[in-house]
Amino acid sequence: MNTSTPAPSRAIGLVGFDGDDTLWKSEDYYRKAEQDYLDLLSRYVDVHDTQTARHLLEVQQRNLAVFGYGVKGMVLSMIEAAIDITGQRIDAKDIQRMLDIGHDTLRHPVELIDGVRESVAAIAEHYPVVLITKGDLFHQEAKIKVARLHELFPRIEIVSEKDPETYARVLAEFNLPMQQFVMVGNSLRSDIEPVVTLGGWGIHTPYAVTWAHETQHGVADDEPRMVSTDSAWDWPAALATIEAKAKAAAAA
Repeated sequence: MNTSTPAPSRAIGLVGFDGDDTLWKSEDYYRKAEQDYLDLLSRYVDVHDTQTARHLLEVQQRNLAVFGYGVKGMVLSMIEAAIDITGQRIDAKDIQRMLDIGHDTLRHPVELIDGVRESVAAIAEHYPVVLITKGDLFHQEAKIKVARLHELFPRIEIVSEKDPETYARVLAEFNLPMQQFVMVGNSLRSDIEPVVTLGGWGIHTPYAVTWAHETQHGVADDEPRMVSTDSAWDWPAALATIEAKAKAAAAA
């Protein structure tokens, strides 16, 4: 497998892949955790009021800069939001149950999405590949180990945020211009927007459910540097399309 230098005849020199909800299922378990949280709060407040769930999202977004992404930050935000929205009436046993929600979510099974292993392997026969995923370091490392993804990715980056600065750093370490980089992911906010803003390319494969935070982005539906696909099985064909576009752009 080629792990460092691209073929000189190719316009694309590196393909990056997101982790959560691109390679393996994740958001389903966070949604269950949020529903369990709302079930706990039903003894204290009207959980059918959309403001209750919105309040949790607001607390999570406010805490991202402190706690980062992942289950641990989610649970701390749940506790903070519950104390606030119940006027400090939340029982200690219910706070313990929120901690239990976190433990259960951290132990969720790791299930690769259909077509992922085959498509990544096919792409890696012709291009260097890198896994770029954000979240809690321990949890992400555990999921990568269980899914045996080291077999597919010789280089793995677990980052605290996926913004233009992070992508620029990774590409600088590969000594590769952004115009030769493709990022594959489910999130327009984290996987596509920062990369195309810097002049790279994106393959967007939406997941069935998306965290509300990740739906906030500025990517147009007709973004010319992005190809949308229905499933992981479509990635090799999408990459071929981008390869042709990148060659045409380089020749112009």
